[in-house]
Amino acid sequence: MKPDTQQTQFTKKRYDTASTIYNLFEWPMEQLWYKKWRKKLWRRVNGPKVLEIGVGTGKNIPYHPDKIKLTGIDLSPNMLKQAKRLLAEEQKERVTLQEMDVQELDFPDNHFDEVVATFVFCSVPDPVLGLKEVLRVTKPGGKLHLLEHMRSGNPLFGAAMDKLDGPIHYMSGVHIARQTVENVEAAGWKVEQVKNLTMGEIFKRIEAVKSH
Repeated sequence: MKPDTQQTQFTKKRYDTASTIYNLFEWPMEQLWYKKWRKKLWRRVNGPKVLEIGVGTGKNIPYHPDKIKLTGIDLSPNMLKQAKRLLAEEQKERVTLQEMDVQELDFPDNHFDEVVATFVFCSVPDPVLGLKEVLRVTKPGGKLHLLEHMRSGNPLFGAAMDKLDGPIHYMSGVHIARQTVENVEAAGWKVEQVKNLTMGEIFKRIEAVKSH
């Protein structure tokens, strides 16, 4: 199955446009929650060969373990430019960053030991297709580590998020009412752990494994 080119280009343009103000826009959430969640997630990554989906402006770079060899991809070239500036000289030997669409990965089957994505599958046009591609390039027994925001389990909040999802996506390229745990399972991953990080079950850490 091929990705929807029109939707993919729409998302790419939204993130290219937002790249210069992206860090400023997310700064409050980054300081309040995201930084500590990123740090805890990366402590669980052993590699040695790791794929990071949606590198963005490089917010995970400070938390990459020294022991891993990392390939990072992003749909937006403008976001990647900022990430590349953050790489220290010693990191450049073990970190490769490149423009690529998670819905159509240019890697062979069973290539990576682990895959990481933080707040990415809210904006992938076809998240199940992307997660299937990630499954394909992960070795059997390999793990998927996600930080994601998604539709609230609260009926009132969830209904409100459904109504706001369309307008927010049009403005930012982000969906706020995705059901990412279900999407991970639909793509063929075996979900091992789901940890609620905030009230309302909006922010979660998800761990899954490729069982075959």
